[in-house]
Amino acid sequence: MHRGIKHFFCLLLVTLSINAFSQTELKSKVVNFMTYEPLENASIYIENSTIGSVSNIDGKFVLSVPKGLVNDTLVISSIGFKSFRILVNDFVNDEDVFLEEDIASLDEILIIAETRPKTGNDVVLRAIEKLPENLPEQPFLQKGFLRHKEFNRREYKWLIESAITLYDSSYASGASDNLKINVDENRKSYDLRNVDSLFVYSSYLRSTVKNFTMKSKQLRRDTIETSKLVEAIKWNDERVNGLDFLFKGKLNLIRNSNMSNGLFGDNILENHQFKIDTILVDNGRKIYKIEIKKGLDFVGLNTKGIYNEGFESKGWLYIYWDTFAIKKIEYDLIAASDKQKTRSKSLLGTLNNHKLIISYMEYQGKMYPNYYYYETPKLVNLGDRSSDKLYTTEEENKKRKEEQFYYTVQEILFTEIIQDPEVISEALQNTWSDDIFLQRSYNKEFWENYNILLESEEEEKLVQDLTKRATLFKE
Repeated sequence: MHRGIKHFFCLLLVTLSINAFSQTELKSKVVNFMTYEPLENASIYIENSTIGSVSNIDGKFVLSVPKGLVNDTLVISSIGFKSFRILVNDFVNDEDVFLEEDIASLDEILIIAETRPKTGNDVVLRAIEKLPENLPEQPFLQKGFLRHKEFNRREYKWLIESAITLYDSSYASGASDNLKINVDENRKSYDLRNVDSLFVYSSYLRSTVKNFTMKSKQLRRDTIETSKLVEAIKWNDERVNGLDFLFKGKLNLIRNSNMSNGLFGDNILENHQFKIDTILVDNGRKIYKIEIKKGLDFVGLNTKGIYNEGFESKGWLYIYWDTFAIKKIEYDLIAASDKQKTRSKSLLGTLNNHKLIISYMEYQGKMYPNYYYYETPKLVNLGDRSSDKLYTTEEENKKRKEEQFYYTVQEILFTEIIQDPEVISEALQNTWSDDIFLQRSYNKEFWENYNILLESEEEEKLVQDLTKRATLFKE
């Protein structure tokens, strides 16, 4: 790690020494009281602090709480349910937490002032208008945890978990120049993707080698240097689902709505329509549940070197009734144009090309990023289509199709917010890198006190699968 970055994080460690010095671990499962089904993405946090987590797909969570906060209130909440509140000291680990449904009266929609927005479109436009008031207007740092996994239909290929730091100067400033991400620590498996990434390699050559043609190269794995293939994989990761792409690009829908071509920018109603579904309750506050529907025009991401156009939007927005602050967005991009439907169906086997979830937590009257989930299929093994004739049996064709692309999933949990101007100023003097490939020694002591997303049962199997062939903590 760069010496300046080491100094930077040593300073943060001193500033937040109470957090690392002594921790109380809370561990449980959040369950729907009526159905006994686990509640995914429930918010678990210490009231009036920035310490928190979310539940995984199995409803489970783990949260490390500084000893100085053990007399504070733990809140477990989920949109549409009554919140659970208890002192940290009184919480009993491994006992399920049951949440009861809580829905506001729909009659309140009719008994409203004339100036209040009446339609889903109007509510969303008001929420966009209120972003300068609801998003942070001062610079901040935020600590986070990244889990990135890649797999095809047959096996897992790669898992990396990183501690990251986000810097944002404010919503008013452009993300491309005023938002930074640094990878602080890593723990990861062997990268097993280089065995079947020939399409990635050919795409890399097309973009980096002058006058390259497919016929000029023999795309056989035994003729390609592993180092060159890894370089190609890294290049493809950065343009498809790198941290820079996710945070500074169009998919950061709310933060980057002030971009000239932002998906939730000035032309939001050309690509989207919004319909009020109902009014729910979130931690005692009324919240709109608004359906996201397709607009008159297609949605596109303008990804360099990839046909990432021709989609229609689908999903949900959750917007607070009182402040019009956006709490959560669930956003899918479905292939809709003839060209994109043909491409997605034949190459990726799905029409749902992008699945995105972003939730926010409120702190001191402002909404800060809390949780990101991003899933997309990514071509890796296509190569020269003239070789199709080599696959003669149905089983061979099925195997080739299953290994043609990866599912890539990124989950990011943000917890601590740092607003100290001196710490922020010191941090900005150092070199930042969002390169998750950079070699970093595994720091066992660091990870013992770091808030992470608890692995789901599926992810535990992922780890077991990978550790049969490699160590998760390889340096």
